[in-house]
Amino acid sequence: MKRVALGFVGFLFSAVAFASDGSVDGYGLARIGAAIAIGIGAAGAATAQGKAASSALEGIARNPTSKNEVFQPLIISLAFMEFQALMSFVVAILLVFK
Repeated sequence: MKRVALGFVGFLFSAVAFASDGSVDGYGLARIGAAIAIGIGAAGAATAQGKAASSALEGIARNPTSKNEVFQPLIISLAFMEFQALMSFVVAILLVFK
């Protein structure tokens, strides 16, 4: 498994991967960075939203009268998590159109 990963990383940073004569202008690296930024941002936000919703629904299931106290903080926290995903998209756009 390590050989495959190291070979893939070596391929990404080789001149063949950028189809150039040996000089890397950084545009290809910016696109790779943008893809990583969106991937990590979206995965982090989705994981956090799933855990927050699960915990909120579990709390409401255990104590149905706490619905009003749980709902507003849940919505606010989901908005902050979505903002994280949107900021990763903005960072990716800034990297690509630098």
